[in-house]
Amino acid sequence: MLILITYDVNTTESGGKRRLRQVAKKCTAHGHRVQNSVFECLLDAAQYKQLKAELSALIDQAHDSLRFYELGNHYQTKVDHIGAKPGYDPEGVLML
Repeated sequence: MLILITYDVNTTESGGKRRLRQVAKKCTAHGHRVQNSVFECLLDAAQYKQLKAELSALIDQAHDSLRFYELGNHYQTKVDHIGAKPGYDPEGVLML
């Protein structure tokens, strides 16, 4: 299923920049960055549950936030892209 993850980490207080880097690194390991703090991740239910728990443990819930949008297995009909960055196929080959 396709999961859209967004986050907002407060970098003005102690440890914020470190938390921001950790959250971004964890999301990068599981998905594709589509905007600064927005990732599309193609995960199964177990991977999603584990990633959600790991990200929740990284943030300071008093100052930071995470949002998870479950787009499901038929996400192709739920995502429209307009603008400069080209779209990509999350199930295709990812070249690094």
